[in-house]
Amino acid sequence: MSNISSLAYVHPNVEIKDDVIVEPFAYIEDNVVIGAGTRIMAHACIMSGARIGKNCTIFPNAIISGIPQDLKFENEESLAIIGDNTTIRECVTINRGTKSRGQTIVGNNCLLMAYCHVAHDCVLKDYVIVGNSVQIAGEVEIDDYAIISGGTLIHQFTRIGKHTMIQGGTRLGKDIPPYSVAGREPVSYVGLNIVGLRRRGFTREQINNIQEVYRYLYLSGYNITQALEKIESELSETDEQTDIVDFVRASSRGVVRGNMD
Repeated sequence: MSNISSLAYVHPNVEIKDDVIVEPFAYIEDNVVIGAGTRIMAHACIMSGARIGKNCTIFPNAIISGIPQDLKFENEESLAIIGDNTTIRECVTINRGTKSRGQTIVGNNCLLMAYCHVAHDCVLKDYVIVGNSVQIAGEVEIDDYAIISGGTLIHQFTRIGKHTMIQGGTRLGKDIPPYSVAGREPVSYVGLNIVGLRRRGFTREQINNIQEVYRYLYLSGYNITQALEKIESELSETDEQTDIVDFVRASSRGVVRGNMD
């Protein structure tokens, strides 16, 4: 049975599953679904189009499914989808989608820390951690297990690969390939996310194979096209190699450059 404070505003058409807690002064509009076991804390604002999964926690003053900050938005139907077991901390803003994609997605088991912003049509996959005051522009894609450190600014349409680590205060305008660490000014490839990969259970052999791929990309003197050809012709194919090569080939903004100084 759900526990909804009489001091909260909850539209009568909201779909609320079992064991949901809605604290005093929370505000929940029409066209909202809240999954079982989720907690909406005081002064959180859940706006039309929100789809919140199971066992989430939405902290005070967070705003979920706000109108996109996009001048092309014409009040079309769109969604902001939050997966299961995700935590949204204080003053986070997540805008719903536009006609471009129709939805903004934050996956399962994510943590969005205080004051970060997720703009329209972004896709954050599972186990993503977003630090305090990170600003994510429209249609950014962030893959599984990425960690975005505090104060990072991410340009629209940027892609961030799985198991990446972005150093604090970074300005991102290029794609960040999987398994890497990026930072500095201007942003560049710093190295492999070895600590993160070990924590996720990658073997020494897997890590060594990934390092070899990045040696071709960033230390060989080849351009990107040449490096990819060499990787495919000279290295044994692995899942991780395929992830990196496919990611780089699919990049429209270009991938971050190497800087090993």
